[in-house]
Amino acid sequence: MTDFGLMSFFLGIEVKQNKEGIFITQETYAKEVLKKFNMENCNPVSTPMECGIKQSKKEEGKTVDPTMFKSLIGSLRYLTSTRPDTLYEVGIVSRYMENPTETHLKAAKRILRYIKGTQNHGLLYSHSNEFQLSGYSDSDWAGDQDDRKSTSGFLFYMGDTAFSWSSQKQPIVALSTCEAEYVATSSCVCLAIWLRKSTERDWIFSRRSYKNLC
Repeated sequence: MTDFGLMSFFLGIEVKQNKEGIFITQETYAKEVLKKFNMENCNPVSTPMECGIKQSKKEEGKTVDPTMFKSLIGSLRYLTSTRPDTLYEVGIVSRYMENPTETHLKAAKRILRYIKGTQNHGLLYSHSNEFQLSGYSDSDWAGDQDDRKSTSGFLFYMGDTAFSWSSQKQPIVALSTCEAEYVATSSCVCLAIWLRKSTERDWIFSRRSYKNLC
């Protein structure tokens, strides 16, 4: 076995460790994705998706190469490992991989334009003796124009840093915005209970291990 020191790069994820904490980013991978799809010189935008945009699988327009589109979506999917701010938008365009059109490709390229202006974004896990578990949930009502299902999303923080996030279409058709919010909140609460119990067990285990070492 060979000790290479502190980890700095792993499967496209850059790890920078200093006194402030551990910062993980995919800046190099993001540049490779932009170059792969000829978007390295594109104009950046401030949001990954246009506000109020509605798309459908039956979108009119010229079709594009499905293989290329799937490759683009796969690359964007991997970028969500450190970029929860693009998870919802990537999930939306992922629904149209079977028969993508130029409209769908334009929406996917807008995400790349957003990545272009935020390549150095990432997650900082800082040092602290007081960590508090907090979570947020939200939903859009009947956001999918094809089956009228809503999308649930949640984000959990440990202290000041996000560590768990999800954006997923709901399994049922909600009949109101209130019902869609309840579905999203219930999923978030279930995970919150599991996370709280898991962190409590880890804390108890850590204390016992410390006592054994003493």
